[in-house]
Amino acid sequence: MRVAIVDTGSGNLASVLQAVEKAADNAEIAVRAAVTTAVADVRAADRIILPGQGAFAAVKRGLDALDGMQDAIDIRVRAEGVPFFGICVGMQILFERGLEHGVSFGLGWFQGQVTPMDPKDKDGNPLPLPQMGWNALDFEEGHHPVLDGIEKGSHAYFVHSYAATGHDEDYVIATTDYGGPVCAMIARSNIVAAQFHVEKSGEVGLAMLANFLRWEP
Repeated sequence: MRVAIVDTGSGNLASVLQAVEKAADNAEIAVRAAVTTAVADVRAADRIILPGQGAFAAVKRGLDALDGMQDAIDIRVRAEGVPFFGICVGMQILFERGLEHGVSFGLGWFQGQVTPMDPKDKDGNPLPLPQMGWNALDFEEGHHPVLDGIEKGSHAYFVHSYAATGHDEDYVIATTDYGGPVCAMIARSNIVAAQFHVEKSGEVGLAMLANFLRWEP
């Protein structure tokens, strides 16, 4: 199985690669994974992962700078059905636009935009930003194959100050709570994405990646 981890110039690329290889080893799946900026690698991939770290605008600029990459991903994922996993800002840019460092247009695969968070505690006091650390995931067990075997309430590692808003709730497969519900995972057809850093989420993240490698949407 060939896994293309798209390098937009941001993200924990080495950590994502290491996590994919460890998850594949745990699941006894033969994988050839690579961090790449080459369109040819995406065209040949059996799985595509788009990590992202930092600002929406910077990640989108990095993707735009890879000549032909956005079209290649769009064709492989949306036309040809290759399983896709977006991580952190790699999830955010699947929406229509982001408001971090100005207005930037995303891929538009999902309705909605990514806007500044304004979390408050139960007394109305502001919570620290970015939301940084381990937060519990709320989801319906058995609802999506990438969550198979993971218990509701399991913790994942988040680092973000912006979150999806105005999205279609039908595509949300997991939320977390930080001064109210926050979109943590979205999915549709052969596309799945997580706001948290899957590669930093310990055994829970490795289990999700193994499920992604097994997944046949």
